[in-house]
Amino acid sequence: MDKQVINTYVMKPVIRLSVSEAAKMFGVSQRTIRRAIKAEEITYVVVQGRYKINFESLLRWSQRTTTVKNKRDGQGIGQYVNQWKISGKLFSPNPKSLEDDSI
Repeated sequence: MDKQVINTYVMKPVIRLSVSEAAKMFGVSQRTIRRAIKAEEITYVVVQGRYKINFESLLRWSQRTTTVKNKRDGQGIGQYVNQWKISGKLFSPNPKSLEDDSI
């Protein structure tokens, strides 16, 4: 296989959260997370008898439902988004690096 094909198969690390971590992060109750698991709205694995929920799946789920989206933005991780915005955009992202990606 050539190098370009091999790079296509590089796996991203999977971030998994417990039910309680997911509930805290998204500003909802643990019951809400467990209902989503039961309804198969989010993906998970069971490790030593405990749910480990895929973070990307949680994020997609939180964007689908207005109620969950509002709780995420008001009580969960979304309340901090404005604090994370980059104020000095002169060096981030570097405009030259953006030009190189378009080639």
